[in-house]
Amino acid sequence: MKLFWKRLLRSEAVLYLVAGVLTTAVNFVCFHGLDLGLFRSGLSARMSYQIAYAAAFFAAVIFAYWTNKFFVFRNFRLEPLYLLREFSGFFAARLVSGLLTFVLLVGFIELLHFGHSLAWLSTTTVNLVFNYLASKFWIFKK
Repeated sequence: MKLFWKRLLRSEAVLYLVAGVLTTAVNFVCFHGLDLGLFRSGLSARMSYQIAYAAAFFAAVIFAYWTNKFFVFRNFRLEPLYLLREFSGFFAARLVSGLLTFVLLVGFIELLHFGHSLAWLSTTTVNLVFNYLASKFWIFKK
């Protein structure tokens, strides 16, 4: 039984989930902090969540790249050209998923009248699944 728990805690899926939770926390803090701060500074609610989403997206992508590279997929190659190609692919996949989830976010808020937090949570779930599949089978494949 002890071996089972040891293997489970080292499994890629569990490590990805932990990295995903941490990345989501980075995104959540950035998004909500900026959304609230921008709104309180006089920016319209429509503009505040859009700017906050973009900034939180970039912060989360950078954080996610490093945690996925080293912690989840244990890829320790550090050659500059390799890193550039790898990060470019990672960023491209995240950009596609980010644009998809942004469109969903706008749709949930503008068309379905979800609250900002519920819309964020819904789109983050879609984003998490897409990003795991892209990372496992394209970016960090062995």
